[in-house]
Amino acid sequence: MKVQDVMTKKLISVSPEENACVAARLLSHYNIGALPVCTKDGKLRGMVTDRDIVLRCVAAEEDPQTTKVSDIMTRRVFSVASEESLDGASALMAREKVRRLPVEANNRIVGMVSLSDITKHSQDPAGSLSTLNQISENVRMY
Repeated sequence: MKVQDVMTKKLISVSPEENACVAARLLSHYNIGALPVCTKDGKLRGMVTDRDIVLRCVAAEEDPQTTKVSDIMTRRVFSVASEESLDGASALMAREKVRRLPVEANNRIVGMVSLSDITKHSQDPAGSLSTLNQISENVRMY
């Protein structure tokens, strides 16, 4: 199976020029934890998470209504090609310690794939558990 077979195709994204409040409302409304940050032509520029908003905006005492997404987003983003195998996507997630990846085709973002998406369709559930273990290495539990 390929990433395009299991990815979420209904893409919710945010512009780098939007403010942190808009991003937070989108995350809340769609009950998701991360948004790809894309230009109008669909080019991926970063990712913004609920954690980014809390730590880089709210905890830093910045005004969420005036703080641009581009100021708080994570710029070092890993993506996967829509034609990539599920095993390839899972290996990338494990190596880079991420639970979700933007999916690209023709230099445009076309969807998102999560470890959960891969696990649901995997022929190797133990492989998914191994990936999760690798992603979660060095995570402190309080």
